[in-house]
Amino acid sequence: MPNGTNPETARRLPPTARRGRGAVSNRTARYETETREAIDDGWDAGEIDDGRVATTVTDEASRQIITRNHSPDLGFDRSINPYRGCEHGCVYCFARPTHAFLGLSPGLDFETRLFAKPDAPRLLRGELARPSYRPRSIAIGTNTDPYQPVESNRRIMRQILEVLDEARHPVGIVTKGGLIMRDTDILGRMGRRGIARAAISVTTLDRRLSRSMEPRASVPNRRLQAIRKLAAAGCPVGVMVAPVIPAVNDHEIEAILEASAKAGACFAAYTAIRLPLEVRALFHEWLETSRPGSERRVMRGIDELHGGRAVNLAFGERLTGKGITAELIARRFRTACARLGLQTDPEPLRTDLFRAPEPEDRPPDDLPLFRMAGPGGIPHGRIAAGNG
Repeated sequence: MPNGTNPETARRLPPTARRGRGAVSNRTARYETETREAIDDGWDAGEIDDGRVATTVTDEASRQIITRNHSPDLGFDRSINPYRGCEHGCVYCFARPTHAFLGLSPGLDFETRLFAKPDAPRLLRGELARPSYRPRSIAIGTNTDPYQPVESNRRIMRQILEVLDEARHPVGIVTKGGLIMRDTDILGRMGRRGIARAAISVTTLDRRLSRSMEPRASVPNRRLQAIRKLAAAGCPVGVMVAPVIPAVNDHEIEAILEASAKAGACFAAYTAIRLPLEVRALFHEWLETSRPGSERRVMRGIDELHGGRAVNLAFGERLTGKGITAELIARRFRTACARLGLQTDPEPLRTDLFRAPEPEDRPPDDLPLFRMAGPGGIPHGRIAAGNG
């Protein structure tokens, strides 16, 4: 700091939007012992900062890949997350605080310092092959997006789908990524068997708002294109109006549902915005830089959506809200779905087709079983478990 500069009176630098990023700062995570704040100390005067932050991806070793939960307000009890962190950069993302467990910021770190799980397909195969395993639908995209940009070259999600397809295991996917269209061949086949469906999350039809609020997610038209392509391939596809944000996108509920139904969506769901832990401050910073003057009105609307509380963790209320505002949103959603013929409670996926896959790390002395040799003494293939 230059001589004569008092750190206590130095000017705090206001948050500034970063090109292609949702968060505008790297706010200190809750477990850190020190708090960092950007100030103008006079040293950087005249220097140019183009606002760009590079993405890094680190491979992560995992011991298992299926995560279990017992939450009564979730429609699944198991899920897979091929990645930690998400380059889509959705500023409202409730998963941001998970980066604090890694000693990283839920802000820019969450969307720029990613972790990939390249062993996921092998681990999944092994878990499904266990004699004690009982199939139930696996949810993918519940924490971070499996079709974020890094997936285009890592292809971990596609390999996971290949294992699930081979095992005829049910899967439900939620994504904002148009990259899901790459896997239409697998999802179409699984969908026609009744073991796969996808929900495309459409937050807004306003391209400019989308670029600001979820900068590296697919633009709205591409998400509608994904609905159209998946439906044409035979994979049941729906729309997630998520999250609904008062005074930001809540006026678009009916328009999003109508556009999605026209594209081929057959079911719909929604969630209300929730801002746990560090996400509240990050979202407020985004409002300051992207929608100045709206901070008080939007934040008050979010609190009203949760019964006057900043965060409502009560089961049955945390995903859809509580109070008059929440009731009005729910009524509008139900009315629009009924008018458009969109299901709000789709049929469960099939589990009766499941057949345990062959684990890749099979011990060498655990030889496959063969039926009686066929013509010419060549043995027939291994006896498959399940319904074949």
